[in-house]
Amino acid sequence: MLGLGSRMNARLSGVGLVNTTSASSPQSIVTRTIGKLGPSKVTFECRELEPSFQDKRDYKYMYEKISERSEALDERIDEFAGLIRKHYGLTDLGDPSASTDEAVVVVGRITLDAEASSGHGKLNEASVYIESSRMMGSGARVPLKFTPNLKIKGGPRGQGNVSLFPGAIVAVKGRNGGGGWFTVYEIMSFPPLASSATSVAQTGAVKQELQGAAFSMAIACGPYTQDSDLSYKPWSSLFAQIASQKPDVVFLIGPFVDSTNQKIKTGDTDQSPEDLFESQFQENLHDFLESSSHSLVLILPSVRDMTSHHNVYPQSPLNIPSLASHPRIKSLPNPCRFSLNGVTFAATSVDVLFHLRKEQLVLRAEEIDSLDTGGEPPATDVMAGLSRHILHQRSFYPLFPSPLDLSHEVNLDVTHLEHLVLYSEEVPTAPDVLITPSRLKQFSKVVDHTVSINPSFVMKNVSANLVYGGQHEGPVSSRIKVDVGKFSE
Repeated sequence: MLGLGSRMNARLSGVGLVNTTSASSPQSIVTRTIGKLGPSKVTFECRELEPSFQDKRDYKYMYEKISERSEALDERIDEFAGLIRKHYGLTDLGDPSASTDEAVVVVGRITLDAEASSGHGKLNEASVYIESSRMMGSGARVPLKFTPNLKIKGGPRGQGNVSLFPGAIVAVKGRNGGGGWFTVYEIMSFPPLASSATSVAQTGAVKQELQGAAFSMAIACGPYTQDSDLSYKPWSSLFAQIASQKPDVVFLIGPFVDSTNQKIKTGDTDQSPEDLFESQFQENLHDFLESSSHSLVLILPSVRDMTSHHNVYPQSPLNIPSLASHPRIKSLPNPCRFSLNGVTFAATSVDVLFHLRKEQLVLRAEEIDSLDTGGEPPATDVMAGLSRHILHQRSFYPLFPSPLDLSHEVNLDVTHLEHLVLYSEEVPTAPDVLITPSRLKQFSKVVDHTVSINPSFVMKNVSANLVYGGQHEGPVSSRIKVDVGKFSE
């Protein structure tokens, strides 16, 4: 393999030279070339990379005030209360702590009563509480009791059950008879986000035109090496495949230099995290972009990244000058919403699927007034249900609080929950593609017109390849083909 000096000399025939500060030694100036600066064939758009948005994402953490946390949590409840009023034509919502003779509809957050859960800390029917906002119920917490003939209204056809977890915003119909609890007869589903295929007119003619261009995409998520070493052999194997196939987009999700790696934790390495990132990723990606002049690289960090200065969720982009200097490398925040040729993506590096699976309580319920999505029957398996939680709760991380034994994987900053909203205010539609890497088994499936992907981890020799076939009739999901599986070692 060529050393750094040889690599740099080999690039002297490139179009231009760019002076950048080396990430490993801020005081030294390294001259690198960015050869073949041809434009990418893929049109990339991301409002969160605009300067006004970046300033908001690069916030100071560990400065949370109790009042600000409370306001952020209340805002979510009040927002969903407005959705329920509009969707079901309701004029008033009830207070779960107030005794009533007639059934009322209450909107609140599912919480866990630790004492009732017998010390295990997991949600069960004896420990489910609902917490109202201060505006609708003075923030009261009231235990819930579910009737044997519980009903679920307005959900996808074929579910036959309802899942609850700490932090979920729910709308329940029932009454408080004065016994100190709220009896639930019916759980009312929130209206699903519209799919982008039904809202092209809202997004304008530009998006419709961009949808005609096909593209390919390689998706990979760290860790990129085994927990016990820093050889990065799985990543080397995958990168060789990427370099050979030359996809139009390479989407890499952190952690890149994992803080939980045993070599890192014990200090058993002579390389700094910045040096590791430069030797394993930065140099390889620059070489790849020189050989594939039409490609684009997207990089999304993890809270476990040693090269990140912002190890909290939501997280700002990696601040590595040599990456920012390349016009075809985009450093994204975590989580992030972006579009490629008009196809909308939503991605995060937090293992939200595993957290939801660990915390959810599943209750049998009779379906009433179920939604008819048309076409193929909706996916109703466990993985589809977990992805549906994210879509219906309209949040990249709908749990609160995060599981105690997994909280270090999130480092959730509650006062900035607005950065976890799944959709943009300008285009309130579900993403065409949802990418949520998880230790659960890898998959790709269509959930309510959204292609949901778990690309697993490169350390398991698993990644994903996506192909968008271009514009034709039908939903966007019908034009997307995803292959998730093992790559050659």
